[in-house]
Amino acid sequence: MVEFLRDNRGMALILTILIVSLIVALTLQFNTSMRSNLYAAANLRDGIKLGCIARSGFNGALAVLYEDVSSGNVDTLRETWAHARIFSENSASLFDEGRFLVEIADLSGRIQINQLVDQNGNYNDTQKSLLMRFLDSPEFDLDPEEVENIVDAIKDWIDPDDETTRFGAEDSYYRALEKPYPCKNGPFEFLEELLLVRGITTELFYGTEERPGISLYLSTYGNGKININTAALLVLRALSDGIDQGLAEDMVAYCEDEDNDLSDFTWYKRVPGMGDVSIPDSLLTVSSSYFEITSEGLKGTMSKRTKGVVERKEGTLQVLSWKVE
Repeated sequence: MVEFLRDNRGMALILTILIVSLIVALTLQFNTSMRSNLYAAANLRDGIKLGCIARSGFNGALAVLYEDVSSGNVDTLRETWAHARIFSENSASLFDEGRFLVEIADLSGRIQINQLVDQNGNYNDTQKSLLMRFLDSPEFDLDPEEVENIVDAIKDWIDPDDETTRFGAEDSYYRALEKPYPCKNGPFEFLEELLLVRGITTELFYGTEERPGISLYLSTYGNGKININTAALLVLRALSDGIDQGLAEDMVAYCEDEDNDLSDFTWYKRVPGMGDVSIPDSLLTVSSSYFEITSEGLKGTMSKRTKGVVERKEGTLQVLSWKVE
């Protein structure tokens, strides 16, 4: 009888330990679950807040572009919209927590790849020469054959037929890939579509630590006219065979000098050494119609970015594309 009671006392102790252990485990699990839910709720709250901050920056950029309409039809990098980071510096005062960082890029100062092909599916020779000179830039380290092949492949991606242009690529090439997809045979909607074109590598598109990416100088929007007042050095250099690195740098310096008149695109003739350089009038303008706005909401180490393309036409602004990254 005594031995039986001892056994019961031992069993009761074991059961008590098991119950206490179970309670501790459940408590810890509940605590972990509560913390996870708390962090998730906080992240959701901060994400919504950052999204609103980023949208505020985007709307501020729209206001800047709208105000610029009243200043005339000439667009240069001397204007307020080109220095959007300046009004971003005071954005922290607008919110209890967080701030935004805004950039406005003039897409009219870039090479507009959809203009490579005319309405009949043939090369636009002026645009073809421009694109080839650009891709032949030493910064991209492409040999002449690679340049020709890439330009042909871009044409085949845009033109409506299935006939391969010299060393380009049509549907038969893309369908034979390990992960096949069709050739679009239509204009690019987004610049990232270039990554689907034969010869366009990730390194060439985005760039590396040593080399710039072509995506910084191209656009899918525009009528083919490049704003010579806002074009980057690599684009200016590609405008003519007669423009070398030194002349392109002089053109940039001329644009930056506020004493110089940029209201007529023929100003490039006044740059020393440019008098004999000829650029097709059909390639140039001093007005901009398409802008890309990037607005990033920031709070501590967290961020949320919005990006959109805006068309400015006849005093109005229209958002053509919008995405949250």
